[in-house]
Amino acid sequence: MALGRITVDGGEIHYEIAGTGSPVVLLHPGALSSRTWDREFELLTAEHTVVRYDARNHGQSSTATEPYANHDDLRLLLDGLGIDRASLVGMSLGSRTSVDFALAWPDRVDRLMLNSPGVSGMTFKDPFILDQLERLQAAQSVEDVVDALLRMWVDGPHRAPGQVDPEVRARCERIKTDTVSRHGTGWRIRPVEVGAIDRLAELAMPITVVLADLDSPDIADVVERIVGDAKRAELVTVSDAGHIVNLEQPERFAEILLKSV
Repeated sequence: MALGRITVDGGEIHYEIAGTGSPVVLLHPGALSSRTWDREFELLTAEHTVVRYDARNHGQSSTATEPYANHDDLRLLLDGLGIDRASLVGMSLGSRTSVDFALAWPDRVDRLMLNSPGVSGMTFKDPFILDQLERLQAAQSVEDVVDALLRMWVDGPHRAPGQVDPEVRARCERIKTDTVSRHGTGWRIRPVEVGAIDRLAELAMPITVVLADLDSPDIADVVERIVGDAKRAELVTVSDAGHIVNLEQPERFAEILLKSV
C-alpha cells in the first residue's frame, strides 16, 4: 500500500493505493472520509488496483479556499496516478461525484456502483431532511453540526438514534467531528457540478444501484430516476440498513460489491 498527495486546482487530495489488476476507485460519503472504506479497500486488493481518497474538505485533503469541482479533482487524481479508466464505487456524495465524472468523461469509466446515491441537481423534499438542513443552518457549534448530520444521514427518517448500531454511529460521529472541525470553513464554497439529474439517460456504462430500505425517500426517488433513465442500470436493495449501507450491512454489501466491479 502507498499513501500520497496529488495537487489539484487550488488544493491537495490525500489518497491510498494498493493491489494490482483492473482499477477501482472508492468515493466516500459527505462529511465522512476514506476511512469508511477500510473493509472494502482490503477486500478488493486481491484482484484490483484499489484507490481510496479524501474528497476536498474531507479527511486529510485540503480545505477549499476557492471554487472547485469534485469530479475534476477525481480526474486530476486519476491522471496523477496514471489511471486512464476505472470502475467507480461511490457512497452518497461519492455517488454524486461518480455520476458527474461519468457524464463529463464517459470513456474513462468501466462500471459504476452507486450506493445511497445523491445526484447533482436533485431536490430535497423529505420533511425530515428539510428539518435537519434547517438545524444545520442554525447550528452554533461543531457538536450541533455533527448531530444534525448524524440524524440526517446515519439514523435517517425511520429510526431514533438508539435504534442504530452504536458502534456504527460512534464511528461516523468520530469521523464527522474530525471533518467538520478541520474543514467547516471550506463548506461555504459550494462545488461546481454538472446538473446530472436531467442527464441520466446519457449514462451508457453498466451501473449497479444500491438502496437501503431505511434511507430517505429523497434517495429512493433518485434511485428510481437512475434505474429508469440510465441505459444499463440494475437495482439491488438491502434490508435493515440506512444511508451508510456498507457499515450497517458489511457482509451483504461485500457480496454486492464483488459482483459489481
